[in-house]
Amino acid sequence: METVSGNLASALRIEPGITAIIGSGGKSTLLKTLGLELMRAGGRVLLCTTTHMFPVAGVPWDGPGRRLDAAPWKPGAAHVPGCTCEACAGLARGSICQAGVLDPETGKLSAPAEPLGELAQRFNYVLAEADGSKRLPLKAHAAWEPVIPSGTANIVWIVGASGLGKPINEAVHRPELFCERCGCETTDIATPERVAQVLNAEMQALRLDAAHVILNQVDTLSDPAMAARFEAALGRPVVATSLQG
Repeated sequence: METVSGNLASALRIEPGITAIIGSGGKSTLLKTLGLELMRAGGRVLLCTTTHMFPVAGVPWDGPGRRLDAAPWKPGAAHVPGCTCEACAGLARGSICQAGVLDPETGKLSAPAEPLGELAQRFNYVLAEADGSKRLPLKAHAAWEPVIPSGTANIVWIVGASGLGKPINEAVHRPELFCERCGCETTDIATPERVAQVLNAEMQALRLDAAHVILNQVDTLSDPAMAARFEAALGRPVVATSLQG
């Protein structure tokens, strides 16, 4: 297992184009972390969603109305006069912004009005949060999930380690679907092996074998061996990390 505290974009082999981030346990934090890494490396980066998400704190966007236009901001000039956000504080290369349609009632963004395929012609990297999980560390996917855009170049599947060893009905979004896929009860424990079994079943059903898997929140594990058990049961390389922010 590769444990990474920085340079996640390299560990996850993120190529230019559209990247869909799916799963549970830190999608929004990963979205921002990857975006800032790629920006520092000189990339033109757009953050967005294909479902719904809260705007990413510290990442500039334009537009006073419901539409948040994809107008990239370059470091060196505050996107708001006097701003001291992380982006304005000292990132030296590239550009970054977020785009979507803002719902004033929920405060969440939905997908940008411009198709992601067209946005990918103007940005080196379009990073899209393409899933929902009700802020739980683990999940099973319903028939309409995830919402992966056509032409996606990279898929990153995130799993929240804080859910390992917890009761399924406490740690899993859609626990009944989870149990259907690993043959257990919702009151059972979300062992690393059960989580890996569900992930493998969904990868096969969704034809997402090319996805890169990242196990987040490994610093929360009471038994660090659970991370290795998860990777062994999954039968494929896993990037382990503990995202901050």
